[in-house]
Amino acid sequence: MTVLTIPSRRRAWGRSTAMIIVGAVVIGAFWSVDVNWARLADLPAQVMHYLWLMFSDPNWSKVPEALGQTWKSVAMAWVGTVIGILLSFPLGFLAARGFSPAPVRWSMRVGFAIIRAVPEIIIAIAILSVTGLTPLTGALALAIGSVGTLGKWGYEAIEGVDPGPIEATRASGGNIAQILRWGVWPSATPDFISFWLYRFEINVRSSAVLGLIGVGGIGDMLTSYTQFREWSTVGVLIIVVVIVTMGIDAISGAIRRRIVEGT
Repeated sequence: MTVLTIPSRRRAWGRSTAMIIVGAVVIGAFWSVDVNWARLADLPAQVMHYLWLMFSDPNWSKVPEALGQTWKSVAMAWVGTVIGILLSFPLGFLAARGFSPAPVRWSMRVGFAIIRAVPEIIIAIAILSVTGLTPLTGALALAIGSVGTLGKWGYEAIEGVDPGPIEATRASGGNIAQILRWGVWPSATPDFISFWLYRFEINVRSSAVLGLIGVGGIGDMLTSYTQFREWSTVGVLIIVVVIVTMGIDAISGAIRRRIVEGT
């Protein structure tokens, strides 16, 4: 008679250790943050109070000015996105496997990671001494932030391209420029354009946040009226920002779906 023995289950010590560390970090974060937990009970009433102040009687006379400042924010986001595309597109090829030496490839990837780790508002503060409190500061901050994201998306899209056209172009004696033009670009175009449009959507929202430090746009106007407690005007500004942002997201999303999925 054959006796079947059930093999002992190996304990996943690495996973258990990681869960303990994560739990300790979460508990430590709750203990270290100075939060008056007793005020949480008053939070819903306070939120309703300020929502009533902002939206019960909006100051619609500020809509033209709000639209003008929102246009500045959108223009800032557009300029930043275009500059980011122009910079990240060639750098993405340098970071892709098979198109540059390993030291260059990894240094570019580390650079993209460092840029992604720094918020755009910190970048804007860092370059304020050079450009001043102008929309150019916001556009440059968005451009630098876009390089980190678009560069990463770019080399991932390049590495995901079907190798067949690339090998065929190389076999026919094509140089690196011809390989990129005929082996990579036709297959990667939908991904690149989709990434660019999506980054523009992100920059539109980020441009409003950059206005909080005084570089112009709807965020600057929102900060000013919030400081003076003109809640009826703040409500109008929020309505304009939400409608414009949702409209841009809808249009950009439709274009991206058309490019990726076709007609």
